[in-house]
Amino acid sequence: MEQVKLYDTTLRDGMQGEGMSLSASEKARVVLALDALGVQMIEAGFPSSNPKEVELFEQLAELELKQATICAFGMTRRRGVAAGDDPDLLTLVDSFTPAVTLVGKTWSLHLEKVTKVSREENLAMIAESVAFCHERGKRVVYDAEHFFDGYRDDPGYALSCLEAAIGAGAGNVALCDTNGSSLPSQIAEATAAVNARLGERVEIGIHVHDDIGCGVANSLAAVREGARVVQGTVNGYGERCGNANLTTILPTLQLKMGFDVVSAEQLASLAETVHFVDELCNVTPNPDAPYVGRNAFAHKGGMHVAGIEADARTFEHIDPALVGNHRNVLPSELSGRATIRSQAEQAGLELDDEAAARAVEQLKQREHDGYHYEAAPASFELLLRREAGSYKPLFKLESYRVVTEKRAGGEVETEATIKVEVDGERYLRVAEGNGPVNALDRALRGAIVDRYPHLADIELSNYKVRILDEAHGTGAVTRVLLDSADGAREWGTIGVSENIIEASWQALVDSLEYAFQ
Repeated sequence: MEQVKLYDTTLRDGMQGEGMSLSASEKARVVLALDALGVQMIEAGFPSSNPKEVELFEQLAELELKQATICAFGMTRRRGVAAGDDPDLLTLVDSFTPAVTLVGKTWSLHLEKVTKVSREENLAMIAESVAFCHERGKRVVYDAEHFFDGYRDDPGYALSCLEAAIGAGAGNVALCDTNGSSLPSQIAEATAAVNARLGERVEIGIHVHDDIGCGVANSLAAVREGARVVQGTVNGYGERCGNANLTTILPTLQLKMGFDVVSAEQLASLAETVHFVDELCNVTPNPDAPYVGRNAFAHKGGMHVAGIEADARTFEHIDPALVGNHRNVLPSELSGRATIRSQAEQAGLELDDEAAARAVEQLKQREHDGYHYEAAPASFELLLRREAGSYKPLFKLESYRVVTEKRAGGEVETEATIKVEVDGERYLRVAEGNGPVNALDRALRGAIVDRYPHLADIELSNYKVRILDEAHGTGAVTRVLLDSADGAREWGTIGVSENIIEASWQALVDSLEYAFQ
């Protein structure tokens, strides 16, 4: 198979996205993860643009990478300054990296409005800068900024900028859709013209942004026309609408277009790798992301579930395991017996046809009442356990009471009183909390943790309330979702009632009983 290389610019272009920031050590961890994934080239940024970058390059110099080449990034020489006197170029050639990436102008609009140099001077800036780095032993990647805008404006001059870089020793020229303005057909036409004229002399790359939602499509269009290095970022991070998303491009190149990009084992680590980067960047993973999202292989309709049980190809375009993902069967009012059996099997339960039919009917009725089990798989498992006969109640409720008192000084106090029976013994507990749910939680655990001490380690990590029928105002049905964790796993539970405290109680009890099972 023919090879296509990946060039990752998450650490530079990706960090230009709003709210994106990583420490030098975190960036080094990203480099190690991308290297393990099989990314061939990783752009680390400009070596001395700020103290963080200085620290990063010091750390990267000490890393032992399996295959990735680190690239230092910079610009062509300044106007009116010789390449050998340009401090930024001197920094680049003094860096430890074997490769440097130089960005230069291609579009006459930028020459007139930004750099304010003639076309001839711009060509000299490109050629002299590339030659300076090449002669000092650096592999040079030339990023032709705004190439596609420039090509549409003046194709002859845009090509002459590439030729200036190639003639001076550039080993790769990247065609950049810097504004993200181009359509796949425009990308394909220009890339084909470059390949026909220069393809035998240089490796062609593609670097696009996603401003019109075509970042992935444009990258793939360029590959079809001869580009063999694809630049982009993990999860499409980047300025404005982001860069081309390498997370989607990688499996598409390998599994759909037949190119050799990374090994099968490396591709199987894709989901884990991109979620790791999300976590470092403090970004919630996109559940709907192609290939790696939680919902990428989620099935809700009963017909779909029956289809994948017969042959997964009926409703899945690839085996999820190829990219490190997995199938997710979602319970809902659309579910049939196949969905129920699949969910029961995942929980280690056995349901006969009669029990599965009862579970289906109960699920449909509960969803009609306002339950939403997609977000509360622990509560759904408890429902299945009841139908399978393996459910064990944690306690028997006699009563609970919650009192909230607000005083003249503004202080608010909440107290919960609970009476339960645990293993045949009656308990009465009273607890204060910062709200009704917290007070109930403390009172209930006060009654049960002596018998089941591991339940003391459970933490309620999230609490969400949704009003289901706003037209009824304060009498509306309320849905409460709780997220819980015990350090080793996380789970979600649900409660529904016209009384928000009762809905919270249901979700709280489900959380503890799920951990108890």
